Amino acid sequence: MDTMMAIIQRYQHQRVTLVEAGATRHQSIFNGLKALAGDHTDIKLSTPTVVIIHDAVRPFVEEEVLMRVVTAAKDYGAAGAIRPLVSTVITPSADGCLDQSLERAKHRASEMPQAFLFDVIYRAYCQCSDHDMEFGTECLHLALKYGQTKAKLVEGSPDLWKVTYRRDLYAMESIIKDKISQQICVVTDTKKDAVCISFLQELLKKQLEVQGSSVTMCPNAQDLQKIFLGDCYNFVCINMMTCDLHQTRKLVDGLESTAPCLLYPLVVVSVHFLDSQNISLSDGMKELMEMKDFAKEVQKRNVFLYGVLIYFTQDDPQQLQEDIGQGATIIAALIKDRNAGLTGQLLRV
Repeated sequence: MDTMMAIIQRYQHQRVTLVEAGATRHQSIFNGLKALAGDHTDIKLSTPTVVIIHDAVRPFVEEEVLMRVVTAAKDYGAAGAIRPLVSTVITPSADGCLDQSLERAKHRASEMPQAFLFDVIYRAYCQCSDHDMEFGTECLHLALKYGQTKAKLVEGSPDLWKVTYRRDLYAMESIIKDKISQQICVVTDTKKDAVCISFLQELLKKQLEVQGSSVTMCPNAQDLQKIFLGDCYNFVCINMMTCDLHQTRKLVDGLESTAPCLLYPLVVVSVHFLDSQNISLSDGMKELMEMKDFAKEVQKRNVFLYGVLIYFTQDDPQQLQEDIGQGATIIAALIKDRNAGLTGQLLRV
């Protein structure tokens, strides 16, 4: 309970109430239903018309699926998400041989979420046997057995798969990284050398969905809030003809003040365009080396900071395009991989 309360406080959830779990799945659900029914004197909650039952091992439930099961529950009393079977279900005999095989096309896998009229599911739990409470797994079956309510079955999304084994955690991490890497915000404080910036943005668009081709440096809090409402976790800060991190620091500070509690780390890629004819690489390295210490500092605040240096020559446009292309590839890889071990690294093209 203390761990869950710490999570709620960390992410500033305003509409979460904790109820002590039971020894089994059904006992835990029943405890939650009793809290909604007003059986807990220390918990003040209003009884809903419809209640949704879900499990944390299916973390990718979409709002559309929730809406479909709730709508069906209002009409039928109970509803649950289902998915097609991916493997044939067989029954083994006592000696370990095949007894029978179910026709896969006629059967479905029961998934979560499930939704019920509150009175239907609460009465069912109040009546169910100790055996059901101890060994049962299917809430829809309880509604049918004790409430004579046939559940409406709703097609679920492919992302409703269940995290069961350790390897599923790696698959889950990959899905999360893919989802939050689809949008980036390109930030620049200058209109100079717009050709370089535009070309970089066009290349990034081919690899990632760019949100806002150009945003003013250090936008106000309202602008940043709009970006976060679009679930943007990736920012590319363009620094033209400068090695210092002043603009990158301003951006990071602005992001932190706008979104102090983040579910996933933000990625900020500080991109520095340096013209070799006007700026010596050695002149700016001292300032760029500060990136490692700065990255360690902001990583504690859930920001991953990387550096990309594009050292180019204006006299060779073709080589410049190739360098920018390599830079775009590196930036996209950093955003997709989100490797904590690479924070503070300066990658040179």
